[in-house]
Amino acid sequence: MAIPHFYMCPISLDLLNDPVTLSTGQTYERSSIERWLATGNLICPVTMQKLHDPLMVPNHTLRHLIHQWLQKGHTDELSMDASQLSLVSFSQKMESHQVSLENKLDLLSEIEKLSQEHPDKIYRSIQLGLFSLLLELVFGKVEENLKFVEKTLVCAIKLLPFSNTRSLKILQEESNLARLVLLFNQGNLVIKKSLCQLLVEALSSSLDTKDLCIALGEEQPLLGEIVNYVFHDNDDASEAGIKSISALCSHESNKVSAVRVGVIQGLVTYISRPKRHEKSMVSKAMATIEDLLALESAKWELLNDPNGVKALVKMVFRMSENGNCESAVNSLMILCCDSFRAREDAICAGVLSQLLLLLQSQCGDRTKTNATILLKLLTSYM
Repeated sequence: MAIPHFYMCPISLDLLNDPVTLSTGQTYERSSIERWLATGNLICPVTMQKLHDPLMVPNHTLRHLIHQWLQKGHTDELSMDASQLSLVSFSQKMESHQVSLENKLDLLSEIEKLSQEHPDKIYRSIQLGLFSLLLELVFGKVEENLKFVEKTLVCAIKLLPFSNTRSLKILQEESNLARLVLLFNQGNLVIKKSLCQLLVEALSSSLDTKDLCIALGEEQPLLGEIVNYVFHDNDDASEAGIKSISALCSHESNKVSAVRVGVIQGLVTYISRPKRHEKSMVSKAMATIEDLLALESAKWELLNDPNGVKALVKMVFRMSENGNCESAVNSLMILCCDSFRAREDAICAGVLSQLLLLLQSQCGDRTKTNATILLKLLTSYM
């Protein structure tokens, strides 16, 4: 069987069975690269770059594509025909003023379709930097039309699972950060959601997460736009905002800024809604609130929100069904230990009955212990 060259290990030249990717972005057969490293070679065999981190990450996407290819019984090497995207040609068309916006959108639609139905057909182009090129089109202001930006971002998100996320370091550049803020301000729902997904991926996978996180947190207009997104009636939109806020608040310096632009009110509004389809998002929102309550400013904001304490009380037993009530109990503990007003508000909101119900539920031992302490604290002031 003729093996497509991008399905072969660069060392053994055999079909990849257990592909792993190094920090340089190159993929090898695990056993082959392990033997290479075991002999004392601390460079990438293909790029010849020094490996500061010899970590090997399983390339599940490529493994899946190879499995699909084998199942289809291919016997011919995939040729670089019309189905294989030429990055040079694509870049030229996207940047050309002679190519109509409609034709550019059609080409982007074809990429989106291929990434969904036949990712194997453009995998080589992805390896060569298609994802990076799409990011440059968005942040390089090649085309100001928001339809073009939206379509390009949608394609980038489709390619994200197959791509090297180090390309997202582009967001650290000052001009690109300014562009990011502008798109959040002017973009539609799809654009904002896509930008949130890029932010979360960048902050969770970048080797320079700390620097990028600080840079993003210093952009007050950006934080404000993301917090406003949490208020959105659309569940997908508000959930994307919560993921972004949670990622940004992983750095201490961003917490103060987030509270300043209204994150507490946004999160309280989210958990107060009568119906939530994603319990995991409610849990993430609650965990973020608990984390932020280490700040006096966050406590003040929550206590002065008419629904703040009431919303936490409702979460106490409501979240016990899936074992995620701990953040609600802990948040109330933080507030009630320091504030007589918080204790009054919690008791008026029915926290005592909620805690008693919680103690009879299947929640964890640590949560029951904290609930018992909170119950004793509240009853001692009655």
